[in-house]
Amino acid sequence: MSARPAAGGGQWVDVAPERLTRWLENFASRHDGYTAEGLTITGTDGATAELSPPPGAPAVADLIELAAVAAEPRRVGLLLARKGAVAVGVANGVKLIASKVDTHYVQGRTAAGGWSQQRFARRRDNQAKAAAADGTAIAARILLPEARTLTALVTGGDRTAVDAVLAVPQLAALKPLRHDRFLDVPEPRKTVLEDAIAQARAILVLVREPVG
Repeated sequence: MSARPAAGGGQWVDVAPERLTRWLENFASRHDGYTAEGLTITGTDGATAELSPPPGAPAVADLIELAAVAAEPRRVGLLLARKGAVAVGVANGVKLIASKVDTHYVQGRTAAGGWSQQRFARRRDNQAKAAAADGTAIAARILLPEARTLTALVTGGDRTAVDAVLAVPQLAALKPLRHDRFLDVPEPRKTVLEDAIAQARAILVLVREPVG
């Protein structure tokens, strides 16, 4: 389980499906019980938690349905990209069943000016385009054959880099599968891809503590 600040206040919490019951019990303990309406719970002290199903899970009406569907294994595609690195995989439940990781050198920014800066910018842009093209090829090889079996495509890393990989018409079949959840991950590596499975199957909770 991990937590991070949410824009507008509160914090986002990732809860593994297997820990949902315990998490709800802990919430009740911290906030002197709670009432539930749909997927929103309100503590006696005014704290609230809004729960969202994992990517690829069907819509649910209440916590009982959420607990049932969240624990079901789903086949999810993963695409992580950042600068010159890309990691693509297919997860079935908690297992990574197919994957490919690739890295490209992309120069960092420089404060130099004039023609040198322009040449540097062109070279850096070409390197980024080459990295995106290779990322597209990897996504096509790993994800496209599985597109009909995937319940969702979960992306993460740097949005610009991910968008560049998915921009080509060749990957059009993946776009309807792309979930709104975007994972905050470091430079993609095999271990990062494996860790992303837990984030991709987690129940996302927005927790807001009482004011005052």
